[in-house]
Amino acid sequence: MTETGDRYDVVVIGVGGMGSATTYHLARRGLDVLGLERYDIPHTMGSSHGITRIIRRAYYEHPSYIPLVERAYDLWDDLAAETGRDVIHRTGSIDAGPEGNVVFEGSRRSCEQHDIPHEVLTSEEVTERFPGYQLPEEHMAVYQPDGGFVVPEQAIVGHVEAAQAAGADVHGREQVHDWTETPDGGVRVETDRGTYEADRLVLAAGAWNYKLADALEGLAVPERQVLGWFQPETPSTFEPENFPVWNLRVPEGRFYGLPIYDVPGMKLGKYHHRDEQVDPDDYETDPQPEDEQLLREVTENYFPEAAGPTMRLATCMFTNSPDEHFILDTLPDHPQVAVGAGFSGHGFKFASVIGEILADLAADGDTDHPIEMFRLERFDDGPE
Repeated sequence: MTETGDRYDVVVIGVGGMGSATTYHLARRGLDVLGLERYDIPHTMGSSHGITRIIRRAYYEHPSYIPLVERAYDLWDDLAAETGRDVIHRTGSIDAGPEGNVVFEGSRRSCEQHDIPHEVLTSEEVTERFPGYQLPEEHMAVYQPDGGFVVPEQAIVGHVEAAQAAGADVHGREQVHDWTETPDGGVRVETDRGTYEADRLVLAAGAWNYKLADALEGLAVPERQVLGWFQPETPSTFEPENFPVWNLRVPEGRFYGLPIYDVPGMKLGKYHHRDEQVDPDDYETDPQPEDEQLLREVTENYFPEAAGPTMRLATCMFTNSPDEHFILDTLPDHPQVAVGAGFSGHGFKFASVIGEILADLAADGDTDHPIEMFRLERFDDGPE
């Protein structure tokens, strides 16, 4: 193993959505930062891929997310302006379900409480405005005009290039084997290519995070996820200007989808797909016929004009915390190590602000962002 002799202010493990943003924010503060990624930059082995990822201001998951998503929007716009990359697209968003269901009611409540511009639409009104939708008659929807999608690959490359321009070192295809605390309270990181020391460490390795920190065992659990793209009968109906991103609660489960972009098909997925907890180093990465059928049936039922030939299938991973909320903190026994984990299928939209938060935790040990509900101490009695 090669001794590099380099001492950094911060090493970031994982240069996907969260890690690339963290590296960027640290570098912009003038810190000497090294980002280490075991795969390519960007890559399709983890959670930070899939061509498009939903962003929405209407947020039913919890009110604590609203100030974070507001900041995320600002930072995505800043990154687009700085890099010239089309990292964010506004199409509008639909959150729909039966009255009383959290997808509809929670979205409406978040909009009302935070004065977010929105409309409440019946199923018939949704179809009249956006003909690609054929939702159940009893469904109600929150339409939020500022919803849309982030382009993950463009976002990662944009963050990395801007980080490098600010002086960061970023290494792809370099796998971290282990890290240890040094006698002076820093960290020593061993990879398959070298050894590095730093004052601080950030764990942003997605589905692999639990293998790098015992404190995350059982709290950041990888899950296999499959996405599908199906060709519409009339593609123009499903173009971004005519088809908002969507979250939908139906008897088959909770699903999400996006318009045509870079793949000639409407994209959709099911939250927690087939409930398969996996080892990220040993699981079925090829989509299977039953994966495709699950997604096709929902397309046929609620977006029938998009239920044409399969254009693409892709496997990725969720990483779930027990309560499906994020984990943003420093490790209890290693305050020099910050961690971002458990993004549970709704995290990428926040990557720009998560990077800012993790940079705060690494540089200052704390952050002004409201992250109390995301602290590790909520699991002090163990995962429920």
